Amino acid sequence: MAERIAGPEIERLIQLLARLPGLGPRSARRVALHLLRKREELLGPLADAMQIARERILVCSDCGNIDTSDPCTICRDGARDPAILVVVETVADLWALERAGAIRARYHVLGGTLSPLDGVGPDDLNIASLVQRVGAQGIREVILAVNATVDGQTTAHYITDVLSHTGSKITRLAHGVPVGGELDYLDDGTLSAAIRQRTAF
Repeated sequence: MAERIAGPEIERLIQLLARLPGLGPRSARRVALHLLRKREELLGPLADAMQIARERILVCSDCGNIDTSDPCTICRDGARDPAILVVVETVADLWALERAGAIRARYHVLGGTLSPLDGVGPDDLNIASLVQRVGAQGIREVILAVNATVDGQTTAHYITDVLSHTGSKITRLAHGVPVGGELDYLDDGTLSAAIRQRTAF
């Protein structure tokens, strides 16, 4: 049996870091040691920032974005076209499109994709609120900016079906987004071209 080499506080820090995406036990140990070595420069400010985030960051009740206000900054922005709604899987995808500056519209964050194998159905995503928004807010166009994965395309087809009665134009990103690609990893030029060349679904 392996002997414990650090106190319980350090072990807990390592275990929590290991839960973050892309960090395994070894990487978590390296990060923990780096944070502890740079306690004044990194650990203190990081702990403060995380405490502030825990207390102040909210999920927007309209679109699902995260911000320090509800509704979020994007939903309150009067310069955006309120008749165009960009549907994304995650907040990371929303941020990717905003970085690209490709469109000045409103967003709707689904919170994932349909995945029968993983037990994720329509009730597990923000699809009902999407249908309600499209019906109540006079949305002229819904842009399905979901990832070009099997689950993303399944989700896009499902949303197209449930919105078919609304009369809104349904479009999707052009094929500049590679199959299997994820929006958060694409460059700004590819995202801008995909938005400009969107096609009817």
